[in-house]
Amino acid sequence: MNMQRIVWRSLLVLFVVAWAVYEMIPPTPRDLIDTFNKTAEYRDDTFTQIVQKARELVATGTNQPYAALLMATGTNDLARYFPSLVKEDDPDPNRAILHRIQAKAAGQIKLGLDLQGGTSFLVALDPEKLKETADPKSAQRQAIEVLRKRVDRFGVAEPIIQPAGTDRILIQLPGLSEADKESARTQIEKAAYLEFRLVHPESDQLIREQIPEPGYEILRMRSRKSRQKDGQPEEGRLYMVKKGAELGLTGAYVTRAMVFPDPVTGTPKIHLRFNSEGAQKFAEITRNNVGRQLAIVLDGELYSAPVIREPITGGSCEISGDFTVEEAYELANVLQNPLETPVKIVEERGVDPSLGRDSIRSGVKASLIGLIAVSLFMIVYYMFAGLVANVALLLNLVILMGVMCYVDATLTLPGIAGIVLTMGMAVDANVLIYERIREESESGKSFKGALTAGYEKAFSTIFDANVTTLIASIILIFKGTGPVKGFGVTLTIGVLVSMFTALVVTRIIFEFMALKGWLRRLPMLRLIGHTNINFLRWAVPSFIASWTLIVVGIGWGIARGHDALGVDFAGGDQLGLRFEQKIDPGRIREEIQKLDVGEPMVQYQKDLSTGRETLQITTAFNTATKVEEALKQAFPEADFQRVSLDQVGPTMGREIQMSALVSVLLALFGILVYVAFRYEFSFAVGAVLAVVHDVLMSLGLFFLSGRQLSAPIVAALLTIIGFSINDTIVIFDRIREDLKLGMRGTFMEIINKALNQTLSRTIITSGTVFLATASLYLFGGGAINDFAFTFLAGVVTGTYSSIYIASALVLWWHKGKRPKLSASFEGAASATAAPAKA
Repeated sequence: MNMQRIVWRSLLVLFVVAWAVYEMIPPTPRDLIDTFNKTAEYRDDTFTQIVQKARELVATGTNQPYAALLMATGTNDLARYFPSLVKEDDPDPNRAILHRIQAKAAGQIKLGLDLQGGTSFLVALDPEKLKETADPKSAQRQAIEVLRKRVDRFGVAEPIIQPAGTDRILIQLPGLSEADKESARTQIEKAAYLEFRLVHPESDQLIREQIPEPGYEILRMRSRKSRQKDGQPEEGRLYMVKKGAELGLTGAYVTRAMVFPDPVTGTPKIHLRFNSEGAQKFAEITRNNVGRQLAIVLDGELYSAPVIREPITGGSCEISGDFTVEEAYELANVLQNPLETPVKIVEERGVDPSLGRDSIRSGVKASLIGLIAVSLFMIVYYMFAGLVANVALLLNLVILMGVMCYVDATLTLPGIAGIVLTMGMAVDANVLIYERIREESESGKSFKGALTAGYEKAFSTIFDANVTTLIASIILIFKGTGPVKGFGVTLTIGVLVSMFTALVVTRIIFEFMALKGWLRRLPMLRLIGHTNINFLRWAVPSFIASWTLIVVGIGWGIARGHDALGVDFAGGDQLGLRFEQKIDPGRIREEIQKLDVGEPMVQYQKDLSTGRETLQITTAFNTATKVEEALKQAFPEADFQRVSLDQVGPTMGREIQMSALVSVLLALFGILVYVAFRYEFSFAVGAVLAVVHDVLMSLGLFFLSGRQLSAPIVAALLTIIGFSINDTIVIFDRIREDLKLGMRGTFMEIINKALNQTLSRTIITSGTVFLATASLYLFGGGAINDFAFTFLAGVVTGTYSSIYIASALVLWWHKGKRPKLSASFEGAASATAAPAKA
């Protein structure tokens, strides 16, 4: 303990905190139109009008800032106002400039779709087409680039388009409105294979006389939305069209597709421009076939068949055909960005932006309540030491958010849950240290000696406990998807940061004050005095009661069958609707059953934090839109509004099930190996079986509560594994220490003594985590209610199993005899304190 070391450590902490704050600035997004206005390098009256018009469009509530700016810009060239943001290879300079300004306006804290609203699509490439492709990776890369160009048209802030495995692509569109969602779905799946084919000169006669012609096929002119007769699309005219593209002229030769109004009728047309090779082919086709009709076929559909009046050598053409404006823009977009390998949406998840804002409010509220509850307890119980722990906790949150911003991690709703749990688990290290300091002081050591010994002896336990938690959280990162992965990232960073703040920050404060003579002791309350409870006396009846409850709970889950599985595991659609008037679930179920979409599950869910109810409907895959439309027609008084939609195909459901099982098994195996290496094999078996007990018990209670299993519950189970082993490690570490010190008594007496020695710490740390998790359950919102419920069950069962399951199993393994410490066992025990002495 010397001042020079304290100064250097203090400088390190200040540097880390300053760096974290720097990484977070600005934390939230800035107004896009304000950023657009401030970033401009040149301004004139036209620019001022663009800004003013964009603000007016946003004020009407019908446009997002990006779309408003794009609409307000019109045909003006933004390059003159933002010359430094222009790149020569930009195909659409205005959109490219707006995207770069949008990136500037984005905040450092990136929010997931569940917090800001939006839609996520998981698309699979056509497996048959992939088999025909020499390089599947190249096909995936091409699809990603094409899809990126297509979704850029929607102007969402920072869309994510990335590979997911070798044959899938994840597309996340933050803030996407319901109005654009159907268009996005259409544009993502549309292959846009464009062909220019010749129509047979005697087409009408051959069709009328039903005479087939080799090399030709009959196509019907596409019925368009704009042509309606008695509410139904009008039948299109039939044409006999060549089966292949003339001279091989396809959409691959198209370089640009634009929409413009017909000067006479005002109906939208699509103007196509070919590259040089395509222009030559088009010129040759029109030169050799004057007077004939040229069919324009897209994805096997006949869009138009204009007559070739004269040779066209300019390298461009037009597609007309009574399009609506929306149809024309969608078609132009996919024509300019054709997919070589077709894709299909296998999973879709959507959250309305208003629900995302509610989730943020609920999450922040839960975080603040959890932070206040834990902080108050620490100050009341540990007094000045509790205040120091709270300082470390605040720095923990600052550094955690700074690291998340640095690595571009996305903050999701389960991520907020991870932060709240990190707060509860962060004080665990402080409690271990403080209880150790108390013990060392009571053994007669001076305050400085007790302080040093407390940190050194607690290091081993803190290190082992956090490593086992990291095993579970890292598996979540690599095996989880979407928000679950976000939870894993947050928990991993939080655990690492909490070790730094507990072992470095608090020690600096205590040692500095001790050297200055300002601190001579650490007064603390005592929840539980010196006890001598024979815990293991109740081991056998507790063991029997536990596994009986597990059998009942898991059995009930199996008996519920498909009903116990959410859409993540079973596949299907889960639709969330807000309403103005509550409709009886029976009436809703009857209306859905008329649609023949399978047996629906209908239930109302109440958000405990806001008191607001939503209607949750689970049906077969890809039927949610049909169900929503039917309910809106049947119950107009309810004024149903979609707030969320999860669609998971049957294949994806099976894959998520397998991924969940593998994740849990990997976590158990990793913990078994680590504990066996650090302790002894008997300890590892006891720890792993206790964790299996906790997982099964939590699942049993979950099923008994009538809830449905989903992907976030897998995250909760893996967190339970981390928490439970954390608690068990503390007890095992004390047993190991007592054995190493040669404490007298039977093995049962030594275990009981260790349990009594750690009882206060066990209750306090479990209590703080319980407080934090309870705030999630009560105030975190419906989206993480199931997660919080499961983890609450896990906290209780994990604390119980550390005493009555893990310790009892180790005792029974050795048949009540004291184990002989192996060399590696002793070496692990003695080496763990060494790093803290440096």
